[in-house]
Amino acid sequence: MSEEITQVKIGQPVPDFELAVYEPENHGFGKRSLADIKKEGKWTILFFYPADFTFV
Repeated sequence: MSEEITQVKIGQPVPDFELAVYEPENHGFGKRSLADIKKEGKWTILFFYPADFTFV
């Protein structure tokens, strides 16, 4: 699997991406994309943590 790394700078639009997410309503994992969130018209904060991150 090859992943493309894109560098986004301040003021540039964020390219669409898809992530595996935990869905508490379903008690399982699913996938979400930035395009899906934009379609819902929700405010979005993108948070990237460069080290390990585990669910609390």
